[in-house]
Amino acid sequence: MLFNTVQYLIFLPIVVLIYYILPQRVRYVWLLGASCYFYMQWNKMYILLLLFCTAVTYTGGLLIEHYKSAHKGHNEKRRDNKKLCLIVCIVLNLGVLFFYKYFSWGISMLNRILSAVHAGEITWGMSIVLPVEISFYVLQSLGYLIDVYRGDIYAEKNFIRYALFVSFFPQLVAGPIERSKNLLVQLHEAHGFQYENVRKGAILILYGLFLKVVIADRAAIVVNTVYEDSAGYPGFFILIATVLFSIQIYCDFYGYSTIARGSALLMGIRLMDNFDAPYYARSVREFWRRWHISLSGWFRDYLYIPLGGSRKGTARKEYNRMVVFAVSGLWHGASLSFLFWGLLNGMGQVAEDLAENIKKRLGNPHMQKAVCFSKKLCQTLCTFGFVTLAWMFFRASGLKDAFLILRDMCSCMNWTILFDGSLYELGVARGPMNMLLMAIVALFAVDYLKYKGHDVAELFLKQDWWFRTVIIMAMTFITLLYGCYGTLYDTTQFIYFQF
Repeated sequence: MLFNTVQYLIFLPIVVLIYYILPQRVRYVWLLGASCYFYMQWNKMYILLLLFCTAVTYTGGLLIEHYKSAHKGHNEKRRDNKKLCLIVCIVLNLGVLFFYKYFSWGISMLNRILSAVHAGEITWGMSIVLPVEISFYVLQSLGYLIDVYRGDIYAEKNFIRYALFVSFFPQLVAGPIERSKNLLVQLHEAHGFQYENVRKGAILILYGLFLKVVIADRAAIVVNTVYEDSAGYPGFFILIATVLFSIQIYCDFYGYSTIARGSALLMGIRLMDNFDAPYYARSVREFWRRWHISLSGWFRDYLYIPLGGSRKGTARKEYNRMVVFAVSGLWHGASLSFLFWGLLNGMGQVAEDLAENIKKRLGNPHMQKAVCFSKKLCQTLCTFGFVTLAWMFFRASGLKDAFLILRDMCSCMNWTILFDGSLYELGVARGPMNMLLMAIVALFAVDYLKYKGHDVAELFLKQDWWFRTVIIMAMTFITLLYGCYGTLYDTTQFIYFQF
């Protein structure tokens, strides 16, 4: 069940209505049932895998809680048992993830090596289909388990409530990857009906749909047209398509996260904001503090810091960073192009650290501070350019194809296509293309307000009623006209569903 379908727009109000009708003590049971139904719309058998991961981490949390007294009693055996529970649960969950996501790829890579040395290949007749959002709920479950192990939270004793934490339908499929200290705590609280929550939630849902169907899905047409035949388009077309892919993946994922936040807020549950105007970042490091915040935070707290973080010298810090981004790349997909994309982002941060160290050694205070507008603008554009270049490897079907596309992009930079009408020959007609460009301008205007620290939804709701009415009607009309009922539109799933 996709967020950008009529089916979901019927499902959500029904869930919310019954949620508020039911007594407080059984609401979480209803939400669990609704979440299971939501997930089974893709494949009914996937619920068994979700149940397995939930049961393993739930049991592991209770056992770890049981052995917590080891620290007080100095019982070495109990401490060992506590660590063993954690390791077993991590291995079981990651084992499931690796099997479904990486086993076939591993076999393929091994066969390439065997073929290179003229050895026999390994045959594997079984087709493995990646379950929807397995990467997200595995990380969320493991985060809970590690929090219990560290003593940050107590283990949840109610299995149904814990199962809801893992499978809560607004954020189940593509995040945000919620922490137990946020979402699980809220599932214990009573949420009465609040008109302001409903108003803000509805605005977030509308804006998320606008980002998805008006910007992301329209930009996808151009991107697919060019990338599927990159050799047939001059280099500047590829550059435009790559920039539009940066916009597409942002609006696609940000749109999903915004709809998820709005859907949860209708029921009084506040999910974290997964994006914070990332394309206004002035460095690659800042970009990753603003992009997919829940995933970046997960890797920081549960991988980077345990590896040693920045506590063991510069060389070890940079090594840890490269490990994190290598893992991040492979988490997104079993492909060398994803791995290269992750390493490229890691190398960008390493280069920034080296540049900062050089500036400090030079001792020039004017080189260390960016106070003027031109320098800030230059830093923002350079960061956007680097991130966009990296997205090329993310979008390409393989590492070899990515380098071929990069070669084709550099082959012919004809800027005149911006003015000769060629942009309207990339699968999107003049009217929808102009609307796409105006929508992108609106996106960056809204993000600028967010970058400056404003809660845009709250700011919007404080405006006069006539202004709000005009904007809501305009967004609704544009979403329907150039989205759901526009020409060449086809309901597409969100990009991050594949991860």
